[in-house]
Amino acid sequence: MAIKINLAKSAGFCFGVRRAITIALKTTAKHKDVRMLGDIVHNEDVIAMMEKTGVKKIRTLRKNRGQTLVIRAHGLSASVFKHAQKLGYIVVDATCPMVKEIHRIARRMEQEKRRIIIIGDKKHDEVRGIKGQLKTKAFVVSSVGAAARLPFPGIKKAAVVVQSTQDEENALSILQLIASKVRDLKFFNTICAPTRVKQAEIKAIPLKNDVAIIIGSGASANTRRLFEIARKLNPRTYWVRSAKDIRPRWLKGISSIGITTGASTPDSTTQQVIARLQTLSA
Repeated sequence: MAIKINLAKSAGFCFGVRRAITIALKTTAKHKDVRMLGDIVHNEDVIAMMEKTGVKKIRTLRKNRGQTLVIRAHGLSASVFKHAQKLGYIVVDATCPMVKEIHRIARRMEQEKRRIIIIGDKKHDEVRGIKGQLKTKAFVVSSVGAAARLPFPGIKKAAVVVQSTQDEENALSILQLIASKVRDLKFFNTICAPTRVKQAEIKAIPLKNDVAIIIGSGASANTRRLFEIARKLNPRTYWVRSAKDIRPRWLKGISSIGITTGASTPDSTTQQVIARLQTLSA
């Protein structure tokens, strides 16, 4: 009997990733010399595709005449954005609109003289971009333990925003601790809608299937969170980047496989994984 493969409805690019890729491709059609500071999204297949279309990744900005710089979906700090313009780049902003909304909230709360607390991954590009919108220092916490170490006696007024791809349960646990320490607090649950949908689905997939497979890059924070949520519910949860990572032993004695993907995983990669599973289960 063939193994049933169930693909999550939310699998594939989120709105912000799809929009960023579309903007980058349209830009390469209009301009010959296109650059990107870092990766447009956290997925090797997408990056390779961008490079083939003519987008060249750079690590540092240099003075130039008329090169086009595409700002990645995760956003960029305000100072780097302005610096690029001063150096002569034609800047095309592909930042996810939901991320830009977090930027606006953080700046507005700073104007209210509130200390900004970001629930997110300290080294993530999106978090760095949020911090880079502010004139004052923002605190970044990713766990209840880290939040407990904040200098609360000195924080009288604060505002909390959340990295758009954070685990909502973890974020609300952190908020509960912060709220118990800061009397004047404003909270903005800025986890994006696509993340909420993916996280809701991944709480059901591991329970309804013998095996769960999460497809996405090792550099993708939202993919890692989907994997972590699923693994707690079903130990037979596996994280793969491509069809090459599938192991035949995963399929022994099972009748169903549930699949979802990170927000930056292309449909082509997902279909290759499904084709590999079908071949192994035939």
